[in-house]
Amino acid sequence: MEITRYKPGETNAALGRIRSRSLHVNPELIAQVAEIVEGVRAGGDEALIHFTEKFDGVALAPSDIRVDPDFIRRSASRADARVVESFRQAISNVRAFHIHQRERDWLITLEDGSTVGQRILPVSSAGLYVPGGRAAYPSSVIMNAVPAQVASVARLAITTPPGTLEINSVVAAAIDALGITEVYRVGGAQAIAALAFGTESIRRVDKIVGPGNVYVAAAKKLVYGAVGIDSIAGPTEVVVIADETADPRFIAADLLAQAEHDEEASAICITVSEEIAREVVREVDLQLAQIERQQTARASIEKYGAVFLVSSIEEACELVNLIAPEHLELMTADDDGAASMIENAGAIFFGHFSPEPVGDYFAGPNHVLPTVGTARFSSPLGVYDFLKRQSIIRYTREAIEKNANAISSMADAEGLTAHKRAVTIRVE
Repeated sequence: MEITRYKPGETNAALGRIRSRSLHVNPELIAQVAEIVEGVRAGGDEALIHFTEKFDGVALAPSDIRVDPDFIRRSASRADARVVESFRQAISNVRAFHIHQRERDWLITLEDGSTVGQRILPVSSAGLYVPGGRAAYPSSVIMNAVPAQVASVARLAITTPPGTLEINSVVAAAIDALGITEVYRVGGAQAIAALAFGTESIRRVDKIVGPGNVYVAAAKKLVYGAVGIDSIAGPTEVVVIADETADPRFIAADLLAQAEHDEEASAICITVSEEIAREVVREVDLQLAQIERQQTARASIEKYGAVFLVSSIEEACELVNLIAPEHLELMTADDDGAASMIENAGAIFFGHFSPEPVGDYFAGPNHVLPTVGTARFSSPLGVYDFLKRQSIIRYTREAIEKNANAISSMADAEGLTAHKRAVTIRVE
């Protein structure tokens, strides 16, 4: 793992390499996915079945597309009871946190007697994509479904590749614990298209959320506008700010916890201590040998991992704001002081005993966070992502008479005489 000294304003090769990661989807992939999306839009179930056999090697009949709720329950019953209880507690924590994100209608009465305000309504339906294989994480099912449920979304539909529920009983248990019964046995770009446009078996939804591979990400990009989406997620990342009070073992463990996700993941330590920097590098090497996904984590550390040496915590925070990481951990003598200087981060973990996996699984705040610098302008997934807002405008005769001249002059300035007439006809 590389140690590099960072100085504001100077070019830094390691930083440049880390920031080169992006959400860009190449044109060739977009073209391939566009054919799949259009095929499902035009061909419905027949196209879904074709693409499922082509990409997943599974021949579905139309009656196989929707998963029987009894099958979900049977699969869930095979999961370890202790694990299921842990996920139930996580659901409770996530629900308790997200309840505080609920919004309310509001109205105000202006001096002229007019009333304006806002109505808050949930979207009618949401689709949740659940990846298959090693990326089928029950924690992600919880993090995407609970905010929709708290927002009072009436219909929540899940799509997941064939075999997911057969292989991963804990995913089935999470779905069962959440009370979701509308589940479809389709994955990939074709599932996103089905949720966006509908087929004979799958009714279209208003919003699509959930992680996926590059084909899923490209499909979400293409269907946006016909349907809402959460975001186009990039590879994950963590930054740890540490001073001489930090424990290098903790830092290394947290860096590797992120690196094991993906070879494109980024794990960074920023420290004011040369000794901490050396010890972190040593600990990363030692702990790499102890994890199962050693090959993935090593590739991530070598490509997008670094320890940055800075002269002050202020410089460390400046660098964090430049990177705008998904996850930020603070291990300093004054974490609150450091946090006060942070503008760009998806989630902040305070202190030596708040490792990032606590947020991934259990604490309650959502683990669906802005990646690859998008924390500059984006927020974690939340209840607000499943809400829509309607503006309320109620004018009385007195209010329109009082303001008719002002509105008319504005319409004149824009050359919209019919706009003006729609006002003046009411006061003539």
